[in-house]
Amino acid sequence: MARVKNLPFETTLMVRDCCLCLHMQRAARNLARIFDDVLRPLDLTNGQFSLLMSLNRPHPPAMKDVSSLLAMDRTTLTAALKPLERRGLVLIEQDPNDKRSRLLSLTPAGHRLLAEAFPLWQQTHAEIEKPFAPGEIDRLRDQLRALS
Repeated sequence: MARVKNLPFETTLMVRDCCLCLHMQRAARNLARIFDDVLRPLDLTNGQFSLLMSLNRPHPPAMKDVSSLLAMDRTTLTAALKPLERRGLVLIEQDPNDKRSRLLSLTPAGHRLLAEAFPLWQQTHAEIEKPFAPGEIDRLRDQLRALS
């Protein structure tokens, strides 16, 4: 059996410096921590906030549409919905037009909590954007959308 040659440490440094996935993960974790801290007094995580916000629509969306928007598989979305449903923030109902599909909606308590959380999100978002030059954040958003 051939002996596997170890990669040189310089390769590790090169990957550290140029790996888009690594830099995206680090940025995402940092942003998640910031928003988790801000939303903690409301007993919400940033992921729960995004999920609740995705349900803030004129008509209840189907689970498949929400999972697509949030880039989650249905199993992960179902697990994320359970604590919100237990708290009385989300209602999951069978679609009357397709018995296999589920429709998701905010309850009145879900709407109230989302309205309470939004100003915290908005203020935090503004603070995060401050160091960027005009137009940079919009360019970054466009680039992130292109990658997603």
